[in-house]
Amino acid sequence: MHISLEDRVAVVTGGGQGLGQAICQRLAQEGCDVVVADINAETATRTAAELNAYYQQEGRTNRRAIAMRVDVTKEDEVAALVDRTVQEFGRLDIFVANAGILISGETDQFPADKWEAVIRVNLIGYFLCAKHACRVMKQQRSGTIIQINSKSGKRGSYKNSAYAASKFGGIGLTQSLALEMAEYGVRVNAICPGNLLDSPLWVGSLYSQYAKKWGISEEEVRRKYLEQVPLGRSCTYDDVCNILVYLASDAASYMTGLAISVTGGQEMN
Repeated sequence: MHISLEDRVAVVTGGGQGLGQAICQRLAQEGCDVVVADINAETATRTAAELNAYYQQEGRTNRRAIAMRVDVTKEDEVAALVDRTVQEFGRLDIFVANAGILISGETDQFPADKWEAVIRVNLIGYFLCAKHACRVMKQQRSGTIIQINSKSGKRGSYKNSAYAASKFGGIGLTQSLALEMAEYGVRVNAICPGNLLDSPLWVGSLYSQYAKKWGISEEEVRRKYLEQVPLGRSCTYDDVCNILVYLASDAASYMTGLAISVTGGQEMN
């Protein structure tokens, strides 16, 4: 099976760091022009510069990356992101809705404004991105939208109601968009990763938070999460990117409306 994304134009939100940055790097390796969109202008600019350096090193002088500061909760900024992409590259082939936030807490003590903030970024932000991507892809009669969802979009998450609600909603939106856009040749899918236990979010924040909350060591926190995975290891950026490249390619041309679990067997539907 030959999979190629050569000469395609991709946008990645939340692309300046973490998983989003890894997705940008992989799409560049696969031959895409890449628009790195992030609310943090500094990380977006740095990631785009690294991609351009990679293109030069590999002799891909016809490829380039650009950076844009974008808050996905603001429609004018999302619209400008899509418009500039088309102005710079002439089309939009792949839109990866990766930007997201996680705020957890017990429901009876959860501040309503923080609950709403999670919904606004993870669900309304996804809607705004998809809305404007669809605007262009509908006219092209081609393109693919991929949302980075979560295993928490398929089953409840303990003391994490806002995040789970936003991700459940994201799968419903993915399926609805897939139905609506099918006649235009546009496919819409979601990827639901498991715990990225070696990511900066976990290493720099979550391990210490959970260790303090549960009164155990950070290593015990890690072991606790690994024991929940049948395949016995953490989800990696490569695990997610491998599926993303496939979904974005013509090899997946008959696949739309899916929410694919990448969880090592922790979630099986």
